[in-house]
Amino acid sequence: RCSVDNRVTRVAWLNRSSILYAGNDKWCLDPRVVLLANTKTQYSIQIQDVDVYDEGPYTCSVQTDNHPKTSRVHLIVQVSPKITEISSDISINEGGNVSLTCIATGRPDPTITWRHISPKAVGFISEDEYLEITGITREQSGEYECSASNDVAAPVVQRVKVTVNYPPYISDVKSTGVPVGQKGILLCEASAVPSADFQWYKDDKRLAEGQKGLKVENKAFFSRLTFFNVSEQDYGNYTCVASNQLGNTNASMILYEETTTALTPWKGPGAVHDGNNGAWRRGGCAWLLVLPLAQLACQF
Repeated sequence: RCSVDNRVTRVAWLNRSSILYAGNDKWCLDPRVVLLANTKTQYSIQIQDVDVYDEGPYTCSVQTDNHPKTSRVHLIVQVSPKITEISSDISINEGGNVSLTCIATGRPDPTITWRHISPKAVGFISEDEYLEITGITREQSGEYECSASNDVAAPVVQRVKVTVNYPPYISDVKSTGVPVGQKGILLCEASAVPSADFQWYKDDKRLAEGQKGLKVENKAFFSRLTFFNVSEQDYGNYTCVASNQLGNTNASMILYEETTTALTPWKGPGAVHDGNNGAWRRGGCAWLLVLPLAQLACQF
């Protein structure tokens, strides 16, 4: 906008040295530039769909009876942040070095920050376009978020997935006791990236899937060995082997016979189980008949 008065005889708008409008006449070819007002008090133009190339000085030039006057305004074009380049998802072995890049544009220049999307991560881990991780660990795997902000609009974010490969680690095994004829299960849990392949051995003999009386169930993080009807021959030492292309590990466990010491007493009429000591006793009515019969025997 350019404020004028009745002393003004001629008006014009210029961008640098180029004339945009002179009075009501349009001198520029840009259709985005239009004349809004040419009155006794105001001479104003409008630039539609502003672009970064529109930034710069604009001059309102007026001619009066005495001498020309000019008024200058500098147009600053703000641009929302935009991430133009970011690293692709990466897979790396544990102990390696990682370099992530995030390039963004905007006006003013956006601030770039990196953070690890993890429950254990606190705050930003980098306030730069580049994120360097030396000797990466398995705990540092996951998604890393790049954020670009300049207060013109909401920050823009993009994520990079970092996969850290490591050899298997068996986290939990335990021996199991099972009576003969019952169902028994041995469980082997292991963490690994990529997921581990599991194998079972009894002594030095590998157990195969589909072997009679057995079932081997392999998942991403565990393997289950099931015995449907445990026999004496099933008892012994078993070894679980977990492996991937980075290495292997194994753990041993025992399937042993679980025996019971409980007696199986005669359960005649009126038999009652004593829940406190496990002994069996006969009902009181039967014992009441014994004493009168004994007394009669003594009399005869």
